[in-house]
Amino acid sequence: MVANISFPRFLKLGAGAVEELGSVLTDLDVQRPLLVTDKFMVGNGSADRLLKIIEAAGKHGAVFSETVPDPTTASLQAGVDAVLAHSADVIIGFGGGSPMDTAKALAVLTKQGGEMRDFKAPRVYTGPALPIVAIPTTAGSGSEATQFTIITDVATDEKMLCPGLSFLPIASIVDSELTMSMPARLTADTGVDALTHAIEAYVSKKANPISDGLALSAMRTIGRYLLRAYRDGSDREARENMMHASTQAGMAFSNASVCLVHGMSRPIGAHFHVAHGLSNAMLLPAITAFSIPGAPARYAECARQLGAAERQDSDEHASAKLIEFIDTLCADVEVPSPSTYGIDKARWDELIPLMAEQALASGSPSNNPVVPTADEIAELYRRIF
Repeated sequence: MVANISFPRFLKLGAGAVEELGSVLTDLDVQRPLLVTDKFMVGNGSADRLLKIIEAAGKHGAVFSETVPDPTTASLQAGVDAVLAHSADVIIGFGGGSPMDTAKALAVLTKQGGEMRDFKAPRVYTGPALPIVAIPTTAGSGSEATQFTIITDVATDEKMLCPGLSFLPIASIVDSELTMSMPARLTADTGVDALTHAIEAYVSKKANPISDGLALSAMRTIGRYLLRAYRDGSDREARENMMHASTQAGMAFSNASVCLVHGMSRPIGAHFHVAHGLSNAMLLPAITAFSIPGAPARYAECARQLGAAERQDSDEHASAKLIEFIDTLCADVEVPSPSTYGIDKARWDELIPLMAEQALASGSPSNNPVVPTADEIAELYRRIF
């Protein structure tokens, strides 16, 4: 199998890196950036800080702050209008996964036209798009380094995976200082999201030597620093390391793809408006247990990298320790079940057949070590409730 490896053209990494935004724009030879963010980043002054950096570089910037959590096809039109009104020649995604997903979608729609459903998997889009600069403020989605965007189709309640090199940022700025104010809940959800990316990239049927190295490094770091960042948000060492691990995990799954957790997670987010990282966390223990028989040696190595197992442990023993580790981690960071989160059981049960169908249609389950049937996915949804 030939692996196709793609990364941002360049990446600025380190505390204070956001101050390099002006030089990034100059290097890209762009003049009219549109900063795509949310109201929170406007309200806390972060968007204005970036605008001043943009202006100091002699660029003419504007802000679009109407992004929404888990962006939808309906939420994109105002952004398209903003890009066109500003005559933007570059899109800057600034925030968590949702602003970056929005930025990626706008970069394609304003150049190519059409509807987002035109770009969903299995189509892989590599056509015209505005250049994207990604500046994450959470340590989890890894979107700053991926060739994917996730947009919910309001007509079908389907959370669409839209892949292709045109969605890959041309440049990323990864500054751990931007994550220092993340609350504990968001730290947990995004941190387990990054862990899920690393594990799924490593066990994916599309894994390759490059993605393996990134995924294993991310796991080692997450195993050491996630709980520290969750318990003490002022721990700069933990914040910086989690930011690095998130980007590594993003690079890993962008080049190896994700698997069953993500396939089942997207319908939960679309139908019940559960944040992506949290829905991944809800699913990770049960789906890992389901999938281990398909790649016991790979899952055992995950356990060893996370510090859950010793090098001398057998693969069977190490895999069992991985399940224990994930269960304990999710308990330590207080990941709720769908039931304790407040989802209505009758509605959950009613939607299981549709969610199973949507999970399979996404294509992600086909990368899983154990490729499930629709009935097996339905049973997993019932089990995790």
